[in-house]
Amino acid sequence: MPRRGVPLQGRARWLLLAIFLLLALLLFAYLLECTPPADAGLAPPGGPGAEPHGREYYQALLQEQEERHAGRAGSLKRQIAQLKRELQEMGDKLKVLQGGADGRDQEPGDLLEYLHAQIEKAEVSTGARLPSEYAVVPFESFTSSKVYQLETGLTRHPEEKPVRKDRRDELVEAVEAALDVINNPDEDEGQDDGVPMQRQTYTESHFIEGLYRTERDKGTLYELFFARDNSNEFRHVTLFRPFGPLMKVRSVSVDATHTVINLIVPLSGRTETFSQFLHNFREVCVDQDKRVHLTVVYFGRVGLLDVKASLQKMAREENFANYTLVPVDEEFSRGRGLDIGAHAWKGPGDVLMFFCDVDIYFTLEFLNSCRLNAIPNKRVFYPVVFSLYNPAIVYGNLELAPPIEHQLIHKKDAGFWRDFGFGMTCQYRSDFLSIGGFDLEVKGWGVEDVHLYRKYLRSDLIVIRTPVLGLFHLWHEKQCADELTPEQYRMCIQSKAMNEASHSHLGMLVFREEIESHLRKQAYKTKMRPED
Repeated sequence: MPRRGVPLQGRARWLLLAIFLLLALLLFAYLLECTPPADAGLAPPGGPGAEPHGREYYQALLQEQEERHAGRAGSLKRQIAQLKRELQEMGDKLKVLQGGADGRDQEPGDLLEYLHAQIEKAEVSTGARLPSEYAVVPFESFTSSKVYQLETGLTRHPEEKPVRKDRRDELVEAVEAALDVINNPDEDEGQDDGVPMQRQTYTESHFIEGLYRTERDKGTLYELFFARDNSNEFRHVTLFRPFGPLMKVRSVSVDATHTVINLIVPLSGRTETFSQFLHNFREVCVDQDKRVHLTVVYFGRVGLLDVKASLQKMAREENFANYTLVPVDEEFSRGRGLDIGAHAWKGPGDVLMFFCDVDIYFTLEFLNSCRLNAIPNKRVFYPVVFSLYNPAIVYGNLELAPPIEHQLIHKKDAGFWRDFGFGMTCQYRSDFLSIGGFDLEVKGWGVEDVHLYRKYLRSDLIVIRTPVLGLFHLWHEKQCADELTPEQYRMCIQSKAMNEASHSHLGMLVFREEIESHLRKQAYKTKMRPED
């Protein structure tokens, strides 16, 4: 391949020389314009013999000359400022050209076009069609003090404070840049999607959560959300760093006041677990959020009356009527249940759906995340659940495990990010129907979720995949039925193994006999040691 560095450097030297000569010419013109003639102001107008004028005439003449020179000086200053801007733009383009000489096959003709091309590739406006779930680059989520990450390995934790200064400064810079965008909107920003822009001052205390991910060939994308105290109106700012300075992509207002979530739960048996689920539902959805509809699709007859009685009791005690119970006299199928729940909606227009299992614990903050990250005909939200380990192993040194509310912590020995599960998702009913819904030929456990997820990955919709701090999968003993296909059975066993305990706890169980043998030897040596 021929070397292009030398011609580019030569062209750069000629370009800088031409700009320098142009600046010198403008400076020379400025001096000529600002220097008065030698006899200016010495002889009165009209030539020799003219009658002298009064003081007022010369004051007016002087003021006219000052205004004329001030106007010319202002014009030259504007020309110099314009020249500096053009010089800056040429310098930026030159840097891009020189960067292309280091190995890029194609030189972008315009820097701004190149940056916007990077934004388009980063799935900011539309989703990229991906071959499978393994091609997804997940987001990491963060608050003002914590980062929630999927790729933890054996040394990193699912929740941690940014220890490295460069990473901490990066997130702080993103929040500050988003605040600057919100508090200093462009003049042409009047409204977006029919929602007027409210020009109110926001501070770091109004930041509620953020998402970010870095793709090696594109850059870093940031999604940041802000809200005032006790407000259902949010500000959503999207930023992009194309391996360079941050660029504003958009800033919009999101009013979630009237966004109802249809929470769909497929169920068969497990009435005690359902009672526990209803307790969490009443505290979060009925007492606090008040914008949720519950749809329970129940398979079979055994336990149906208990579930119906629990729902009626909640409705009576809480004066809550936003629920639907759909009995189905069929063999249990999760995909079939969710499909029935989606079609059972009788409310007005489109609705945001949250596909949920009976052993899921969620918080008020998660419901807000669900509303913010799902947009009809644009985005679907696939949160990564934090799955809790078997409390009998985690809290084996205690007589009784602590209450569930005290087990909801993001610690390495308490649970893990369930990044292989795609069952919990927030998506609008219109998107679910247009994509074709679940594959109803799939029976039993597991695969139907992955099939739906792959459909979205191959569409034009953006898939948001990130760990969330307000969504927990409570431990329960898992049974893998013999009727499952080999692929389903393998996935079920894999989930069962990962669901029990952390790597260190499982190691202690595996080497329990070796540890006990060591303790017996130590006790024997202590007993046989002669006393001093």
